[in-house]
Amino acid sequence: MFDALLYLNRTGIPWKYLPHDFPGHGTVYFYYAAWRDEGILARLNDDLTGLARVKEGRKPEPTASVIDTQSVKTSTNVPVTSQGTDAAKKIVGRKRGILTDTIGLLLAVTVAGAGLSENALGMRLLGQAKETYPTIAKSWVDTGFKNAVVEHGARLGIDVEVVNRNPGKRGFRVVKRRWVVERSIGWLMMHRRLARDYETLTASSEAMIHIASIDNLAKRITDESTPTWRGTH
Repeated sequence: MFDALLYLNRTGIPWKYLPHDFPGHGTVYFYYAAWRDEGILARLNDDLTGLARVKEGRKPEPTASVIDTQSVKTSTNVPVTSQGTDAAKKIVGRKRGILTDTIGLLLAVTVAGAGLSENALGMRLLGQAKETYPTIAKSWVDTGFKNAVVEHGARLGIDVEVVNRNPGKRGFRVVKRRWVVERSIGWLMMHRRLARDYETLTASSEAMIHIASIDNLAKRITDESTPTWRGTH
C-alpha cells in the first residue's frame, strides 16, 4: 500500500492510473485517507525525522527551525473556496507553508488558499511545531513575515529572527539560514504530485507533502536511492 502511495507521489499520476502491480486504486485511496485522517502520515514523518537527525549526529529533538512559503497553481478539480490569489507572485491557487530544522528536515506543514498572508501561515506553523517539538526555541524567517509572527513566537517561547537580503548585492546570493528551507522546497518539488496542487482537500495537500518528506527521509536513513536502469547493461 505504501509503495503505491510513494509511486503516485513521485510520478504524479492520477489515482486510477496506478499500475496493476499495486492493489486497486480504490483500496489504496481508502488506506491513504484513513492514514491521513488519523495523523499516521504526520507521525511517521516525525519519527523518521528523529532517526535522520540521530544519524547526522544530532539530538532527535530540534531546537531551531526555518520557515518559508510556496504558492502553487491548482488543478481544475480543486474547490474555488479553498483557493486564493497571491498578489505578490500573481498566482491563483494555494499556498504551502513549511517549517524545517536546520538541516532541512520537515517539522511542520500547512496549506491554505494563496491569498492567506505569510503571517497567518507562520503563526500556524510555529504553533504546530511547538506542540510537536517543545524544544524549539529559535526560528528564522524571510522579510515576508512581520511583527505578528515575531510576537506570536515570543508568546510560544520561540525567538523569531527576520533574515534580510543584502540590498547592495545584485543577483543570486545564498542568504543565511533561509537557503536551508528553500533547498527543502526543492527536494519536495522532485515529487511530481507536488508540481501543482491536485488535492480536493487541503488536508490531502499536507498529506502529500508528508509522503514526499517520508520518501526523502527513508532514503537518507538507509543510504539507498531509487533504482535506475541508467549505467547498467
